[in-house]
Amino acid sequence: MDALIRQMSQPEQQQLLDWAALEGWNPGINDAELFWDLDPDGFMAIEVEDKLVGGGAVIRHNSMFGFMGLFIVDKQFRSQKLGSRLWVARKERLQSRLAAGAAIGLDGVDEMVPFYERGGFRQFTRHRRFEFISTDATPDLDTGLTELANIDFSDIEDLDEGCFPGNRHDFLRSWIEQDNAIGLGLIEKDKLRGYGLMRPCLSGWKVGPLIADEAAIANRLWAGFARHGQGKSMFIDSPDNNPAAIHLCKSFSMSEVFGCQRMYCGQPPELDHARIFGITTLEVG
Repeated sequence: MDALIRQMSQPEQQQLLDWAALEGWNPGINDAELFWDLDPDGFMAIEVEDKLVGGGAVIRHNSMFGFMGLFIVDKQFRSQKLGSRLWVARKERLQSRLAAGAAIGLDGVDEMVPFYERGGFRQFTRHRRFEFISTDATPDLDTGLTELANIDFSDIEDLDEGCFPGNRHDFLRSWIEQDNAIGLGLIEKDKLRGYGLMRPCLSGWKVGPLIADEAAIANRLWAGFARHGQGKSMFIDSPDNNPAAIHLCKSFSMSEVFGCQRMYCGQPPELDHARIFGITTLEVG
């Protein structure tokens, strides 16, 4: 089948998010704009007879780290090797935009792991999505929490350092200032000890990132978010390589609803995993 692989336009990127919604990925209300602004050159499309049939993100965060996500082919065009061709082209395109020796990450569903392994990726840790239904009965542990808008951005950046591969100044600022989101931080003795962002999604909320110096801080932040949950579902993607993060989810009686494997092509970045209680997104890293 003749197909054209090319860079994706912004309206087509919105179509990609619409497909993601149909797949049950529950994107954030503001994701399309935020993802596009992160890297306008970071989306690729595949078309057949002038019809968009698939696409994916190939985000260049910096010269040493990129991320592949939002990989979707329209259902009626699957099982025709179009996805494989697109995926290889995406990887090659992203590698061409990175420095030699750079790492590329992705979050792969279990059935796709063998395919990604054949493409040079190796499993690193599992990310588990948990769901929590907020109620007024949530323990009131939020004493001392402060809205992120009232915290110096440089303090947020300092806490975030080491929890992501490289500086993400522009994206982080846009992420925590997005419309209708709730950002909370916890300050002790004039020091920011933890922060998180809860963004509105098509269904409920997603919390991410959730970064904290210790589990007790993460617990207080989660309880604070739960008090703002308006009775809706709240989701968090927590990493297995921080056992305290999984314990937090279980201590709040959350239900595991999804899982995928974080994989890397190249040397995995050295991060402070003990402080990562919830990742930012599965779509762009």
